[in-house]
Amino acid sequence: MKVVIVLYTAGKHAEDESRLYGCTENALGIKEELEKAGHTVVVTADKEGSNSEFEKNLPDADIVITTPFHPAYLTKERLQKAKKLKLVVVAGVGSDHIDLDYINQNKLDISVLEVTGSNVVSVAEHVVMTILILVRNFVPAHEQIMAGEWDVAGIAKDSFDIENKTIATIGAGRIGYRVLERLVPFNPKELLYYDYQALPAEAEKKVGARRVTDLKELVAQADIVTINCPLHAGSKGLINKELLKHFKKGSWLVNTARGAICVAADVAEAVENGTLRGYGGDVWFPQPAPKDHPWRKFHNQYGAGNAMVPHYSGTVIDAQVRYANGTKAIVESFLSGKFDYRPQDIILLNGQYKTKAYGDDKKV
Repeated sequence: MKVVIVLYTAGKHAEDESRLYGCTENALGIKEELEKAGHTVVVTADKEGSNSEFEKNLPDADIVITTPFHPAYLTKERLQKAKKLKLVVVAGVGSDHIDLDYINQNKLDISVLEVTGSNVVSVAEHVVMTILILVRNFVPAHEQIMAGEWDVAGIAKDSFDIENKTIATIGAGRIGYRVLERLVPFNPKELLYYDYQALPAEAEKKVGARRVTDLKELVAQADIVTINCPLHAGSKGLINKELLKHFKKGSWLVNTARGAICVAADVAEAVENGTLRGYGGDVWFPQPAPKDHPWRKFHNQYGAGNAMVPHYSGTVIDAQVRYANGTKAIVESFLSGKFDYRPQDIILLNGQYKTKAYGDDKKV
């Protein structure tokens, strides 16, 4: 079989970084084993355009492995070329770079799996870090020091505590709930959440969170909003100019879910006009983000207002170990013919949606 693995290249960073599983140089730790078993393995970071290594090898690929951090977009047009494709593995969590509906509607015999849970702790920690960076006005303070300056008042005038703030999460699944857990010790005024169903009563009580069923009401009450929901038809463009009108003036917004949940220009405008005091996260659309993406340079009168970084929250070293091991298990299960996948990892099985049960999604 031919396995095509699309990862970022570590380049000069790879020489002494054998633990950097998510790069082309280390190929999730599975390349050598697959080749010993007689399979052809192509590992590349070249994924853009019709002349890319990815697209050239796609017609003969039986298995495609990619990450959500450096995604190889499997569009309708690319899927039409992938006549032999049977398995797509997301080394991480998030399959929005794959046209799942096209596979399903055309009854293509392709299974799509991800390594569910591999990133939850890593992303939750990144959310809390980003909240602190924004609320404490850290970026302008750091930039000031790097520039050789010292103006405490210039930073302190827009620096606050998390304590006694109302914090809301859009989405309270595995990641969203862990964010709530990690915020409890900061003694917020209130923790709110918006989700399609309520948390189990015991889980809700544990963090003292209150569910708000109207999204406009949720953002209107919150000093800090964090997005922790998946990208789908209902959430694409969810944070737009209309909804931003309901945000509390001078609130902060954090997004580590997916860039396309926000309308990029609308968020940038909200920061620049002060509707949002700041915006931060690590997800963009598309990825990698173009150099002229509006989230790279926005700022406002409060300071930088910007805590954006590359998409790495779910690919820290600890998470890489988890998603590399999970990817290996999925591929071994497929090649052995056992197909004994973890149910929570299945997005499509032989082209058919495997709907995750509410209880599984809320397994907090």
